[in-house]
Amino acid sequence: MKLKLLALSAIAIAFSSCEYKGGNANSSISLNGTWQLVSGTTITKGVSTVTDYTRDQRMIKIINDTHFAFLNHSLGAKRDSADAFDAGGGSYTLIGNKYTEHLDFYKDKNWEGKTFDFTITIKNDTLIQQGLEKVEKENINRIIIEKYLKIK
Repeated sequence: MKLKLLALSAIAIAFSSCEYKGGNANSSISLNGTWQLVSGTTITKGVSTVTDYTRDQRMIKIINDTHFAFLNHSLGAKRDSADAFDAGGGSYTLIGNKYTEHLDFYKDKNWEGKTFDFTITIKNDTLIQQGLEKVEKENINRIIIEKYLKIK
């Protein structure tokens, strides 16, 4: 009995010493800040497409302890074009380098409520996010690799 009590005490102490930062459970990676998307690669059925996000459009992702939001707009579109702007956001979790976005807000309801799992790496001011983007109602099933630079 004393051994069980000692074991339970040790477990309680171990859990109480774990660091928790909102969406960043058990992670030493800090995503907080504003990140500008510079390039994106999509791989669909083995075919890769690379997009340079520094030319005709600008996209940023803003991340705090629990939520993310992204904003994207065309740099050359007419002022009244609704297709020239895109945005969304929601909550996220981060455990180690496993980053999961829960898309709570988006103009296309087929994407809302979806969860997307990524692996991330951060080196200096560069964030690379890679994972599967799957939305069955949109017939989307692709790997995406996005490279962001931190805005200072």
